[in-house]
Amino acid sequence: MSKDGKGKTIRIISTFDSAYSDSSYSKRVASGDISVVRLQDNEVELKIAEVKPQDAGFYICRTPSTDSVISGNYFAQVQLTVIPNTLKVSPQTPPAAVPEGSDLTLSCNVTRELNYPTYLSVTWLVKKGGTSEEILTFGPQGEVVTGSKFSRRYADGGLRLVPGRGGTFELVISRVTTSDQGTYECNGTEWTHESGGTWTKIVEATKEMGTVSVTPTSHSLIVSASSSSPSSSSLMLSPGNTLTLLCNVLADNLPALSLEVSWLADGREIITLDHSGLLISNASSNGTQAKRGEASLVKTGSGEYRLGVRGVSGEDGGVYTCRVRAFIEKGGRSTRGRWHMAAEKTSSPVTVKVSEIKPNFTLSLAASAKPQKTGEPLELSCDVSKISHLPPGGRLGVSWEHISLPDGGTNAPPPKLIGSLDGYGNLVSDSAYKDRMDSGALGLSRVAPNRFRLRFLRAQKIDMGQYVCTVSAWSVSSQGDVVKAVEYKSSPLTVQWDTKSPTLKILAKSIRKASVGGATFEMSCTVFTENVGDWIGYAVYIQSQETVGGSVKTLMSLSPDNVVQHTDPNRRDNLVLSKTTPEEFLFRLAGVQLSDRGYYWCNVTAFTKQQPEQSWTTANHSESNKIPINFQENGPSFSIAIHSDVSSVYPWDTAKMECSLGVSGSSPKSGTAHTQTEDLAYAVRWFFTRLRDGQTSQVVSVDRFGLTTKKSRNSSSDVSVERRDANTYILNIFRTQDSDTGEYYCMVTPWYKSASSGLWTQAGELTSGKVFLSVRMAVWESLKLPLLYGAAASLGVGLFSVLLGLICAQCCCRSIVHTPRSRNKLMDLEMD
Repeated sequence: MSKDGKGKTIRIISTFDSAYSDSSYSKRVASGDISVVRLQDNEVELKIAEVKPQDAGFYICRTPSTDSVISGNYFAQVQLTVIPNTLKVSPQTPPAAVPEGSDLTLSCNVTRELNYPTYLSVTWLVKKGGTSEEILTFGPQGEVVTGSKFSRRYADGGLRLVPGRGGTFELVISRVTTSDQGTYECNGTEWTHESGGTWTKIVEATKEMGTVSVTPTSHSLIVSASSSSPSSSSLMLSPGNTLTLLCNVLADNLPALSLEVSWLADGREIITLDHSGLLISNASSNGTQAKRGEASLVKTGSGEYRLGVRGVSGEDGGVYTCRVRAFIEKGGRSTRGRWHMAAEKTSSPVTVKVSEIKPNFTLSLAASAKPQKTGEPLELSCDVSKISHLPPGGRLGVSWEHISLPDGGTNAPPPKLIGSLDGYGNLVSDSAYKDRMDSGALGLSRVAPNRFRLRFLRAQKIDMGQYVCTVSAWSVSSQGDVVKAVEYKSSPLTVQWDTKSPTLKILAKSIRKASVGGATFEMSCTVFTENVGDWIGYAVYIQSQETVGGSVKTLMSLSPDNVVQHTDPNRRDNLVLSKTTPEEFLFRLAGVQLSDRGYYWCNVTAFTKQQPEQSWTTANHSESNKIPINFQENGPSFSIAIHSDVSSVYPWDTAKMECSLGVSGSSPKSGTAHTQTEDLAYAVRWFFTRLRDGQTSQVVSVDRFGLTTKKSRNSSSDVSVERRDANTYILNIFRTQDSDTGEYYCMVTPWYKSASSGLWTQAGELTSGKVFLSVRMAVWESLKLPLLYGAAASLGVGLFSVLLGLICAQCCCRSIVHTPRSRNKLMDLEMD
């Protein structure tokens, strides 16, 4: 550097020579106060951390030339001017707490001595949780730059910059929310405008303005309700009077709030004045939709609202509260007209009582028709007498309840609503009685203005118990709606009769006995009932068991709607169940077999219903006596054996297994030793248990008609079944694989023609023993051919190579005559 740009230069720092610095700068360079940073290959930067007044002068950047020819500029200089720091930042402390929805003004004064052409900028920041966020910056060219989180708000007008005099700047934050609270800071920066057009920051200072907290509206919002007599929390009125209640609202930021005021009676809204000034009336009572007195709501002053209800009636009595919802408009042009609810408060209750003389009457409940047994009519009459104070146009309604008889427990059953007639004459029925009422089996009626009747066309056992009628008086309001005034309950009336439990007896008879196999078995079941009802239906189940006390099996069933269902679809053609008379059923089993021997009976369930379109109700169930099927069949006896010639094979060989059957006993037709093969048939199934995972699967099967069924296989092997003679079956496994290793066995079901009936009869199923088949790997057999082919190929290639060498030696090489060298002479130089 040079002080004047012309005189002596002082060396400061070099990127190449560490000892380049002058002694006056060596300490500052060693401490890092002065440093040089290489920004790129062709660009470096000199940094002075703390500039001193003596640092003013001309700074020269020089680079030595390594080129053979000097071309271009190898040094440049720039002037550095050091000025005194006269920047002052003086913020004005903002209020410590501001109400939500109000405006916050942040004032900051930034000045400096104008001895040199410098420029100022001012920045407002807010600190939350240790990190500062930039709100807005003004300058140095007079431009405004906002932080990323505040740009939308500034564009909408929620942030306003107000430049003042004497270096004073104000930032106004409109309609603050709780998210605006934090510690605010003011930053002042002094800039210089370089000749190249760039702006350089000279010095800056940041001062803390103060911490601002935003008071939520809910903390300052106070709502109070009062009547015309403020000393009392209750108000007594007479019918027809006018009800007047006042609602007072107080808040710190009341001018910035838009209020929605609602009056509630017993928790129901009756009228609302929303924050836009729209009046919404909802004076209908809940449930009956009867209108209350005519209500009005007006604003009488700042935070003062008055409720008026003209022509009050008994429905207008209750607990009144004033609910206030405070809304604050979101600041900004684009969000103008958008409101968010800041708080909601409800006043203390005010009790309003309306004195009324309620109607009075007397009830009497009696049974005009009482059943003596189940199925007879039941009729109850509820009479209203001594009616007083029923207003003009008033009418009566009724509801009927039923309490079942106790079932032996200590707790009485709860009452059930049967149905009701309201003041309009509308009929409402409970879901438990709706079907009976829709079908006409149950009826509710008003036979006279003061008499109601409940009638059961056919009483059931569940209808016994206590009955209560509740009569309500309904009056017509000033708006013409019917409202319930009062209701009274009658004394309970017990209705009970001597019930006889339904009895059910079933008698089974054998119509046709099956004495031999293949015969037809018929059995009839007759039902005898008592105290069941008029509409009766039966569900009949035909059941059997092989021995007394054995497992019970259901063969088929017949529903009350005469729908037949079979449990064994394979014997659908052999089983018949029909209804011959309303109380008699016939079961037929055609072609009985040895497996059909056992005991058969009918299991019957009786169902009843009062009307044909109703659903069935279970009455009782019972079983008949048992009819046996027992006959002897002297058929042949069978034995089974399995055999295999070899227990291990090589891959791709064929394995054979033989399943042979032995027959002993007399012939089905001739009674002699069994020799007639046309009277025998077999159903054969082969099974395989895999060695690896132990899973058993069926391999192939042949039914008694000779139809073969093969199961899908994962390996490349194949199977077939061969019948060598009448009693021998052979399983062939072609192209065996390692996955075919395991245990094999066969299961056979013999069939023979019965000597008595000539029909095919199934004998007991037979299971053979198990044989093990192993598929072993033939290592020498698998390697013999590859080794032989390899040796032959190697020998052939060797012989071909020798032959090719001899041919080349004879045809392609020259014959050279060797001259013996004399031992007495020196070697030729060319030889060397």
